[in-house]
Amino acid sequence: MSKYIHKRHNVSVLLYHLVCPAKYRRVVFTEEVDAHLKAICLEIALRYEIQFVEIGADRDHVHFLVQSVPTYSPTQIARIVKSITAREIFQRVPSVKKKLWGGEFWSKGYFMNTVGHKGNEESVANYVRNQGREQEYKIIHREQLMLF
Repeated sequence: MSKYIHKRHNVSVLLYHLVCPAKYRRVVFTEEVDAHLKAICLEIALRYEIQFVEIGADRDHVHFLVQSVPTYSPTQIARIVKSITAREIFQRVPSVKKKLWGGEFWSKGYFMNTVGHKGNEESVANYVRNQGREQEYKIIHREQLMLF
């Protein structure tokens, strides 16, 4: 779940729904790729002020529910997520690069939408879970509430 981020001069709760399709809409998200994608995203969260609230894959595209701070624009968030995950997946799972003919991992475009903190966060998470083909969408990561 999202939480208020307290900085020195502001408090924010900025949530984004980011959808990234694989290049050529190829079916590349296997159990192995999903596991590496989750690990890479959690590593991104350690280095950048981007928290992954939920990550879900639907065979040929991935939904990210991310929280960030006002200093990162939505474009910067998408660029960070797409570039680092692509580079690392190609290194960790070389068979994916072969499947994509040695090209790029993500397609050029993406979809990004803002999500409200009160009331809309759960509805977007439900939408993400239910929008895909039945039994093909799987949650790769869901952040747990942390105790103090």
